[in-house]
Amino acid sequence: MTDHAVPPAWAPILAPVLDRPEARQLGGWLRAEEDAGRTIYPPRGQRLRALELTPPDAVRVVILGQDPYHGPGQANGLAFSVAGSQKLPPSLRNIFKELEADCGTPPPPGGDLTRWAEQGVLLLNNALTVEAGAAGSHQKRGWEPITDAVVAAVAAQGAPTVFILWGSHAQGKADRIGLSDDGPHCVIRSPHPSPLSAHRGFFGSKPFSRANAFLSEHGRGRIDW
Repeated sequence: MTDHAVPPAWAPILAPVLDRPEARQLGGWLRAEEDAGRTIYPPRGQRLRALELTPPDAVRVVILGQDPYHGPGQANGLAFSVAGSQKLPPSLRNIFKELEADCGTPPPPGGDLTRWAEQGVLLLNNALTVEAGAAGSHQKRGWEPITDAVVAAVAAQGAPTVFILWGSHAQGKADRIGLSDDGPHCVIRSPHPSPLSAHRGFFGSKPFSRANAFLSEHGRGRIDW
């Protein structure tokens, strides 16, 4: 399925879905794409980085994205995050604008969100790879059952968790959370932070302070955004 082993903490959770034919086909398809000379992002070794940095029992917040950035050197395995000193993509720039308006936190010097992941923010894309220059090119190639299983497993643990769903693709995973009126989780929905939709309700949605208020109320601390 992937270029390296599933992180040990996630392996028992994902074993059933990885045994399915579509997961095995995904691995073969990715290898064939690379053998044909196509560039795939993020590079090998970083495709399961969100799971490596945030084991299931550490997850406090889930932020869902669509697929990795498709420009050279951008994707680093975390949704919305960019590697090193890369120029901020428009969506991430808007995320930082909302963070400053919401919490008074000035924009960080770069767009690497590793610090969030290490605090229990699972930055998960719907598809974990993409072809260079072709947004959405790896959708419906076999990643979705895997990332569905990740979301469902986090929700099933029962620990009060915040799910931040930006845009229609992320909101399409809401049924994996198993929401109920007396459920333990907080789901924050808003338009996507891209320039096409941010002014339709993303700005002013206060996801960061709302997430921390919920976590504090349920004894799970706060994220240092």
